[in-house]
Amino acid sequence: MKLNRKLLVAIGIGLALLISFFWFRKTKSGQASEILALVKKGEFRIEVETTGELEAKNSVKIMGPGAVRQFQIWEVTLQNIVDEGTIVKKGDWVATLDRSEFQNKFTQKQIDFEKANSKFTQTQLDTTLQMRQARDELVNLKYASEEKEIILQQSKFEPPATIKQAEINLDKANRAYQQALENYKIKRNQNVEKMREVSAELRKVQGDVEGMNKILESFNVTAPEDGMVIYEKGWDGKPIKAGSRIGMWEPTVATLPDLTKMQSKTFVNEVDVRKIKAGQLVDIGLDSDPNKRLKGKVTKVANVGEQRPNSDAKVFEVLVEIDGTDPALRPSMTTSNKIIVQVLPEVTFVPLESLHAQHDSITYVFKKDGIRISKQEVVVGETNANEAVILAGIKAGEEVYLSVPAGKEDDEVALLPERNGKRLKKEGAESEKKTAKASIQ
Repeated sequence: MKLNRKLLVAIGIGLALLISFFWFRKTKSGQASEILALVKKGEFRIEVETTGELEAKNSVKIMGPGAVRQFQIWEVTLQNIVDEGTIVKKGDWVATLDRSEFQNKFTQKQIDFEKANSKFTQTQLDTTLQMRQARDELVNLKYASEEKEIILQQSKFEPPATIKQAEINLDKANRAYQQALENYKIKRNQNVEKMREVSAELRKVQGDVEGMNKILESFNVTAPEDGMVIYEKGWDGKPIKAGSRIGMWEPTVATLPDLTKMQSKTFVNEVDVRKIKAGQLVDIGLDSDPNKRLKGKVTKVANVGEQRPNSDAKVFEVLVEIDGTDPALRPSMTTSNKIIVQVLPEVTFVPLESLHAQHDSITYVFKKDGIRISKQEVVVGETNANEAVILAGIKAGEEVYLSVPAGKEDDEVALLPERNGKRLKKEGAESEKKTAKASIQ
């Protein structure tokens, strides 16, 4: 009986030790998960972080045949193009555009030219013949007038009636000649205008044929200068390729960038863009070389937002010019940009993870006070992506928890004196109102 009692006591002690062990281990584990952060004091930088893409600040455009717009051609298919990054010399072949649609119009224009040329020749022959007939008629009428004058002169010894008839005949002949002369002048002016019209039509069609012949050559796109070929981007933001359609209102096929001056083109969301201004300094990193750090400054902030492909948010284009020249920089390299909006010297700040808020807009932290944990109200100032400035509530060198300590969620917040005073004053005013209301009732 005693043995059984001792055995039961031993088992009870063992269970107690085992429970204590697991409880202690759990407690240690819970404490270990509560990470502390030191409240710091020093320079605080407010930054806007964005991803950008390198491009040359200045570049020469390699253009397609934009003149085809005159012939109601608005888009042309890119058939072939040199590899991006190819170094070319002035006059080297860069790309070939599909000329089939334009070729059809060119063939039709050549037919129009033949028709206009034939019409010009026919009109020229017709007018020449008409004018020759008109001149012959004038000569004949002139001879007829002279004959009537001779008859009149010979009839001076004839009876008066004969003389009168001769005078009438001469007058008729002179009038017929004058009318024919006036008609000749009118017909000549008509034919001059007719020739001018067909001549202008012929010149226009001939000019179109000559112009189209030159445009036809420009479907083989060549480099206007020496440089490195960089593809133009389409409406979807992706580089063009064989099969892409090139709009003739902006027929840029590729560019030849000036690599001595580069800039990063980035887009900032509509929440942060109000902080960005021209002249702000920028820290720039290269994804291709994480060890390389560059400096730059904001040169342009777009006034109008735009919607990027595959995104519902509005963004604003921001251009960042890179200081100096670096031969390692190439267009389309991805950059990480930190736009320095503001630098605050000697301020107190904590990680954003340490801040918590109640429904009545009270912000607080869990502060370590020796072996105690206090739930302390703080006043938050400026923030950046990772940290926040603390204007009141805690001091540099103190420690705050990055997560809610176990069992401390429901603790009362230790209010700041200013906040507490305002709250007491508010509660006193409400109490006075209640008292006044009760006295009235």
